[in-house]
Amino acid sequence: MAVRLDDLDRKILSELQRDAGQSLDEIARKVGSSKTPVWNRVRKMRESGVIRQQTVLLDAEALGFEACFFVLIRTSEHDADWQARFLKALQDRPEVQEAHRLAGDIDYILKVRVQNARAYDVFYQALISEVKVHNVTALLSMEEIKASVALPL
Repeated sequence: MAVRLDDLDRKILSELQRDAGQSLDEIARKVGSSKTPVWNRVRKMRESGVIRQQTVLLDAEALGFEACFFVLIRTSEHDADWQARFLKALQDRPEVQEAHRLAGDIDYILKVRVQNARAYDVFYQALISEVKVHNVTALLSMEEIKASVALPL
């Protein structure tokens, strides 16, 4: 269920999405409020689950993770045991940045960030040794044109 937010909440969230490292004083000044009300609103949004966590965005290429693959998975397995093993296999692999279950011809899509094609092959071999999949298609991203974790508030 969606949480009801007012304009000030949305302004605070926009500032946090832009740079969560800002001080409360900076955020308060930018949204036209004072520190204590901003702190109270941030606390309430954390408690309600609107703010799940604060983190730092790293530059993957600067850290040597130059290859981004989108992995399309089809499976003929749909029972609860297979799904649990598949979920565990994905959660155990830090290379998997995103995983989505889809409607349509493809069952799952993964975003996998690795150093190079050889590292992807190691990932792929490990994955298929743990869970049976019907078909896997890996698409190498040639260029990241836009990436954002910010929601359109």
